[in-house]
Amino acid sequence: MKKHINTLKKKLKNYNSKLNEECGVFGISNIEDASALTALGLHALQHRGQEGCGIVTFDGKQYYSEKRFGLVGDNFNKEKILKRLKGNFAIGHNRYSTTGSNTLRNIQPFFADTNAGGIGVAHNGNLTNSIYLRNKLVEDGAIFYTTSDTETIVQLIAKSKRVKTIDKVVDAIFQVQGGYALVMLTQKSLIGVRDPYGIRPLVIGKLKNSYVLTSETCALDIIGAKFVREVENGEIVLIENDKLESIKPFPPKKARPCVFEYIYFARPDSILNGKTAYEHRKNLGIELAKENNIDADIVVPVPDSGNAAALGFAQHLRKNYEHGLIRNHYVGRTFIEPSQKIRSLGVKLKLNANQTTIKNKKIVLIDDSLVRGTTSHKIVKMLYEAGAKEVHVKIACPEIRYPDFYGVDTPTRKELLAANKTNSEICEYIGAKSLNFLSIDGMYRAIGFDRRNENYPQLTDHYFTGEYPVKPVDELGDNKITQLSLLNTTSNN
Repeated sequence: MKKHINTLKKKLKNYNSKLNEECGVFGISNIEDASALTALGLHALQHRGQEGCGIVTFDGKQYYSEKRFGLVGDNFNKEKILKRLKGNFAIGHNRYSTTGSNTLRNIQPFFADTNAGGIGVAHNGNLTNSIYLRNKLVEDGAIFYTTSDTETIVQLIAKSKRVKTIDKVVDAIFQVQGGYALVMLTQKSLIGVRDPYGIRPLVIGKLKNSYVLTSETCALDIIGAKFVREVENGEIVLIENDKLESIKPFPPKKARPCVFEYIYFARPDSILNGKTAYEHRKNLGIELAKENNIDADIVVPVPDSGNAAALGFAQHLRKNYEHGLIRNHYVGRTFIEPSQKIRSLGVKLKLNANQTTIKNKKIVLIDDSLVRGTTSHKIVKMLYEAGAKEVHVKIACPEIRYPDFYGVDTPTRKELLAANKTNSEICEYIGAKSLNFLSIDGMYRAIGFDRRNENYPQLTDHYFTGEYPVKPVDELGDNKITQLSLLNTTSNN
């Protein structure tokens, strides 16, 4: 099975040069059909991870767990499976692996027994000091069952000498660094945790008297829950007996949510900072149009990621918006294992040119981002082969020059096209007539921030700037303890 999953992952890398999704988390307290509601929530978050899914429930006496490879709808679609997940409390997880190999034991939620009782943990994000912490725990006698950094959090909770579970959680998160959102299930409570900068998303909803914690508001919509608010950066929410308590153990920091939630990751109908991701992406296209007016016949999105930005671009310049590329929505992880000849068809497995729409047209091609450039190269070539007169590529975000360490599966700097080539060299590489990226100032304006005020940066924008809010301890040299101390000092500034 492990070999099969790794083969699929390598195959998909040939089809897709996007940044890969993070993970999705969901938790609900004190309600009937908790497992079914969790499955629905995970289904709404499927875009955040497709490698595996899991649910843990508690019935007041015992915990129950089901974990599977693949999609939620393929695994939690039968009543007999959901009936095995007994109880009125549940947490769930969709996995896209950023650390750890693709084995069943790495699928979350994780569960552990502690001296304060059992605890289940679902985690979105990545710890930047997990290797350091893992090595210390192993030196102290800990035995790890998985290769996921999430187990480091579980081990820290289990090892804590504090008496109450919530105190154990606080003890553990004071030791971890990085971008993370956690949903935990204990015998008495549902707990949500967001990292001190709020890099990874977590929101609170309410269904009747029951609270919900999840990565995005779209998971609230599917079960009919009302959006209450976001979990604040550095906040722990403790839900017991239908009451919510807010705990803020960290020194105050300026919130810096991940900019790519706005640009790409969040589902278009999810709410971020008071607006849907769709609205933010239209605004990105409008700002791109303000910076790049061009003589062209039609504006064409790269579906589906470029749809909203292309619409905003076209509307602002009053140009015709056309679906010049048609997406095959049924190419996924269960597609036939292709031969080299089939694999060479590349992007045509997912996209095909809408020939009569683009023939003899000057085209503005809009996408949300450009990472390796391999897909853009194939799309531009496809459009020219279908009869396009000119293809001008416009990207609705700045140049991606730096990798991520907070839970997004990005290529190394060596693989990032903009880190190694000038814009003119990238334009030549992808075969376009012209190429433009949205400026960083334009990106901030589109999302509703002002980059030039004293509070800059308001977002985690290291992809473009190289300015990391939390330094990756695990990327440093051998003198870990000294460097960890220095980083703890600098990260508080």
